Amino acid sequence: MILIDTVAKMQEFAREHRGEIALVPTMGYLHEGHASLMREAKKRAPIVVASIFVNPTQFGVNEDLDSYPRDLERDKRVAEAAGVGVIFAPTAADMYPAGYQSYLNVEEITKELCGASRPGHFRGVTTVVAKLFNIVVPKVAIFGKKDFQQLAVIRRMVQDFNMDLEIVGMPIVREADGLALSSRNARLSETERETALCLSRSLKAARAAFAAGETSVAQLRKVALEPIEKERAAELDYLEFRDPDTLAPLHTADKRTLLALAVRVGTVRLIDNCILGEE
Repeated sequence: MILIDTVAKMQEFAREHRGEIALVPTMGYLHEGHASLMREAKKRAPIVVASIFVNPTQFGVNEDLDSYPRDLERDKRVAEAAGVGVIFAPTAADMYPAGYQSYLNVEEITKELCGASRPGHFRGVTTVVAKLFNIVVPKVAIFGKKDFQQLAVIRRMVQDFNMDLEIVGMPIVREADGLALSSRNARLSETERETALCLSRSLKAARAAFAAGETSVAQLRKVALEPIEKERAAELDYLEFRDPDTLAPLHTADKRTLLALAVRVGTVRLIDNCILGEE
């Protein structure tokens, strides 16, 4: 495995290996969820490039840019074990040099859910992902479904801008107790981690009610809210039932309905989701 730390060197490598690269974009502090994406990437292309870049343009004022966990040496070990051939770890100054002023914005699909809670977040996401696609020139890029809205936004961007690559979404990886793996979990105290289990319990409760025949979104929302409202230390950001393609709100659920939620536990904002009818 090699480490490339400049845009120019990554572009040179990409030119030499065009058509051979699968990209896994990350912000580092890798865990098994990331590793699962990398293993899938290895099945789809001879060379796996994992980008590790904590992107400043997707963090808003008073968000956790400075406290976001970082450990490049650890990341190298996780990536290499998962089959990554190249780590691309540029600096912010290289990605956004002096005078930088160009941004890519996807409109409607970014306005609600995390977009409503984090103004400007998705403009930063789409901009950096588009830059990574241009720099690395992958034939396929792998993303996790835990950031479901992010995945939908990127698919919309790729379609709208006629980008010549395949986008693959991979299932959420969870701890044995149901907590979705996230780099931000490292910032939870032991007590906060217990509180954070209310997210997966909420999803489980809603899916059980749906499996039992409930299709009213209003009723399913009441069921899903209960595990969160029991936790005094959990602050709900949103809990929504949406169309998985357009993210439009729904009144009646079916097996394709997306349940997406965001909850703040202490200073950590956590997201999770499920498709009601999926195993």
